[in-house]
Amino acid sequence: MGQKINPLGFRLGENQSHHSLWFAQPKSYCRGLQEDEKIRDCIKIYVQKNMRISSGFEGIAHIEIQKKMDLIQVIISIGFPNFLIEGGTRGIEELQMNVQKGFHSANRRLNIAITRVAKPYGQPNILAEYIARQLKNRVSFRKAMKKAIELTEQADTKGIQVQIAGRIDGKEIARVEWIREGRVPLQTIRAKIDHCSYTVRTIYGVLGIKIWIFVDEQ
Repeated sequence: MGQKINPLGFRLGENQSHHSLWFAQPKSYCRGLQEDEKIRDCIKIYVQKNMRISSGFEGIAHIEIQKKMDLIQVIISIGFPNFLIEGGTRGIEELQMNVQKGFHSANRRLNIAITRVAKPYGQPNILAEYIARQLKNRVSFRKAMKKAIELTEQADTKGIQVQIAGRIDGKEIARVEWIREGRVPLQTIRAKIDHCSYTVRTIYGVLGIKIWIFVDEQ
């Protein structure tokens, strides 16, 4: 069961919480989910177009959305907020204006806040983006996975598992390759596991990246 269910949903209410915090009636629930998806897509597209940093990727750990009667609060946890810090409030205001254009709501105003992740390479989304960029640059998949594990060790994690599936290295037959370092107890509910699934498009096909990080045990 540990590999057949999303580790985050498996631990909701125990040591994981939702990234979207709001309540809606059954008839308007679907519309609320579509709003969240539009907000996240607008933020990611803006970051991809405007971020220029040495690491070369966005570094968004996760986006939390809190909805109230007259306010939508968006909290972006990002590992390398250089483009926003250098621009000060101007960068955040520009981001907020771009998201507001793609998301139309007359009754509620939008407010965006930025929080910096202390140890960015302890976040699975940031590691997946790093591996995806290495694969696009034709770096060996084993070298990319081992380098990601080395970066994770700097974040004081207890274990990590990285999996890549698809036509790896352009081979005709798709396969799954994975590597693990430390402990990753997927079936233990009290163990906090951060997980992400990431899709990368290469010149020889689409690859899927999955990362499990064992953070702590309660």
